Amino acid sequence: MYFAALLARTEDGWQASDTDLDNVETLSDFADLARQASVDDDTVLVFIEQEDAWFGLVRVDGEEDPRIYLSDAVAASRSSYGAMLADELLGREESDLDSLVDLDGTEDGEPEGTADDDASGDAEPVPAGPLGDPEIMADLGMSEKELKSLGGDALGDIADMLGCTDVLEAVR
Repeated sequence: MYFAALLARTEDGWQASDTDLDNVETLSDFADLARQASVDDDTVLVFIEQEDAWFGLVRVDGEEDPRIYLSDAVAASRSSYGAMLADELLGREESDLDSLVDLDGTEDGEPEGTADDDASGDAEPVPAGPLGDPEIMADLGMSEKELKSLGGDALGDIADMLGCTDVLEAVR
């Protein structure tokens, strides 16, 4: 199971809302979702986690290209949304979410070297550990070291740092 939330910066501070990912199939869909939550092209963070196995952040600042961070690329690549974000970071063709076996995230991922691998063998392997922009939160007060050390309640820790814990708790 996934949990997703939007954290949008407004004139009045940060606002949090849960979000539905049913219509998200590409990074562009994540960016569109974030931009819809923004009032004045401010910063919006889309937070997604799968049962404390991994979390991801997609940050959208106005019309700039989205920035992505995955806490554990290998774990994320075993799920539909995580695989799509990992593929984007690795420059692979966009994943077709309907073709992935583990859509609900309830199965352990298949071992490496399965039929899902690129037939030519040229696909870059998913690196162990974090993947993406480790400084995605630096200008908001969270260093790369702090981001990489986040654990089970990463969204709660991020909300604490941003000062929006109370509004986040209202949507959990």
